[in-house]
Formats: sequence, C-alpha cells, structure tokens
Amino acid sequence: MSLSRARCRRRLGFSFIEVMVVILILGLLSGVVGVYLFNAAAEARVDVSKTQIKGIETALDLYRLHNGRYPSTDQSLKALLTKPEVGIIPKNWNGPYLRGNNLPRDGWDNEFRYTSSDGREYEIISMGADGIDGGAELDTDISSKDL
Repeated sequence: MSLSRARCRRRLGFSFIEVMVVILILGLLSGVVGVYLFNAAAEARVDVSKTQIKGIETALDLYRLHNGRYPSTDQSLKALLTKPEVGIIPKNWNGPYLRGNNLPRDGWDNEFRYTSSDGREYEIISMGADGIDGGAELDTDISSKDL
C-alpha cells in the first residue's frame, strides 16, 4: 500500500518538462497578443489625432462665423484661445473657441501645424509618430484636407 501511495504522490505534481511546456505556450500567446495590442494602441493614436483635428475644425468654423475669415498662419491656432494681436485683428472675436487654456495636441503629444494663407481655407496637420514631414505607416502625416 505504501508503494501505491508513493506513485500517487508523484502523479499529483507536475514534472519539470510539463511546467516548461506551459511556460513556453504562455510566452508564445503573450507575444501574439502583445503584437495585436501594440498595433491597436498605435492605431488609437491616429484616431485621436483625427478626432482632435475635427474638433479644431469645428472651433475654426465658429471663429470664421464671427469674424468672416479663418485666422492667418501668423495668428495660428492660438487665435482660438486669445484675441489675435497680429495681422488682421478681428473686430467680432467672441472666444475663446476652445475649452481650456491649451491647444489640443495630436496622439503623439505634438503640436498641430496650422496654415491659412487667404483666410478662406486652412490646413491642420499632425506630423505623425515621428514628428517630421512625410513618412510612411505610423509616421504618415495626417491632414485635415484628407479627412
């Protein structure tokens, strides 16, 4: 009877090989899941940037409704927070047009680039993950003209 008890005790535990196989399987699964999570986080930053651009566009449209034109490049997006003091000074400025004291930032915590040469059109650009002009994949610039 003591011999069968000893066999039962050995069978109740896991062997070193079994433990290593489980660790290997968990490692492979976490590697696959990690890649998917990383890609999802990167895509979320792109979506955040696009959403921020659309919010800024709404504020710019309200600015134009009050002032008859969009802020110039020199006035920048700061014209949505404080009345511009350069260029054509708006007489009907009724801001701030954005909530808070700071301009929104893109998904990578960079400032948006704003240009408007004639006051009738504008472009808002996020430089992507690398923060510089051009690029591919996550480094691709996101423009308000492409949304």
